[in-house]
Amino acid sequence: MTAVAPRAQQEPSATAADVLVEGLLDWGVDIVFGLPGDGINGIVEALRTRQDRIRFVVARHEEAAAFMACAYAKWTGRLGVCLATTGPGGVHLLNGLYDAKFDRAPVLAITGLPYHDLLQTSTQQDIDHVRVFQDVAEYSTAITGATQVAQATAIACRTALARRGVSHLAMPIDIQEQTIEDDQPSPRNQVGASAAYGSARLAPAAEQVERAAELLNAG
Repeated sequence: MTAVAPRAQQEPSATAADVLVEGLLDWGVDIVFGLPGDGINGIVEALRTRQDRIRFVVARHEEAAAFMACAYAKWTGRLGVCLATTGPGGVHLLNGLYDAKFDRAPVLAITGLPYHDLLQTSTQQDIDHVRVFQDVAEYSTAITGATQVAQATAIACRTALARRGVSHLAMPIDIQEQTIEDDQPSPRNQVGASAAYGSARLAPAAEQVERAAELLNAG
């Protein structure tokens, strides 16, 4: 699997949330489970404006949304995605995400964060989601600007699928609405140039599978 550059990445007026949702679409995601909240308004709006291509299923509780994404991943083999707001909203995802971790289901969790200049200031619902998710997730990071989104989304999706586990992206509410043209990329920011990779998936030889079937049938 290789990193994918979302179409929105080429549009200066696209917001970070736009790039995120376009990235999900490019990775084959057509359904997201979650619960709206003020900390993810930008992402929910990006989903709303693309509702003809991606469905947002609203759960009654964030924990249920995570279990729904996990069950979807288990039954389809595709990437399950869940969305929750800042603070307790994101924390509520953890039970479902640990289910995904232990059963090796590929799930991407997306959470909101407070305004970027209020992080780590004990403002309302200021919980460090990146640190909280480190144990359950194969990959967990916070988005610091619109030009980071494309590459972070690609790494998160690729890692969850390749390692059959959980990835997590956290995004401050104001960064969600930041446009590409308002965030100056660094000279080394080239989408697809990341050194991050997923571990290989190993499969038994066909004759080994046939031999195992013979033993089972004989039993």
